[in-house]
Amino acid sequence: MAEISIEEIKRLRELTGVGITDAKAALVESDGDFDTALAAMRKKGLTKAEKRGEREARAGVIGTYNHDGRIGVLVEVNCETDFVARNELFTSLVKDLTMHIAASNPEFVSKEDVPAEIHDAKIAEFKDKAKSEGKPDNMLDNIAGGMVHKYFAERILLEQPFVKNPDQSVGDYVKENIAKLGENIVVRRFSRMALGEVSE
Repeated sequence: MAEISIEEIKRLRELTGVGITDAKAALVESDGDFDTALAAMRKKGLTKAEKRGEREARAGVIGTYNHDGRIGVLVEVNCETDFVARNELFTSLVKDLTMHIAASNPEFVSKEDVPAEIHDAKIAEFKDKAKSEGKPDNMLDNIAGGMVHKYFAERILLEQPFVKNPDQSVGDYVKENIAKLGENIVVRRFSRMALGEVSE
């Protein structure tokens, strides 16, 4: 049987978020093959991605992107450990997010970040629009609901189609990285500035 070092156990634990016992068991099962153990733990971790969303994520990085000196982006992306914050996959995710924000100009990170008064004002606006177009009263709520969903999906970062792969949303791209890295990842906030833009 291959010799399993405590360093490898710790490394596997850091990469996957599993306990020391699970990390050691995975290395024993794979006869000391770190990559096989890592793959097995990540596969197992895919089923736990939703639970990871509940875990505290306070490590991470603030990513920056400057496009031709005309558009600047700052984004804070959190993970659970400094180890993952330094991981190439994580830093690549952060870079992709800054570039996406520069290109797509979202207004909010998630649905939860949309202020209730803005959401309600849009519902009222779309209801009035549908009514003025002669839509029946009993259909107004459904029509306005659909229009509001589409309106905010274009303005919410996690719901926008990801610029590098429009077949998936930014939120799904983040989840994909949660599964790969084995840690909760949270896009906390962002700021985008364009040259000559006047803030309201």
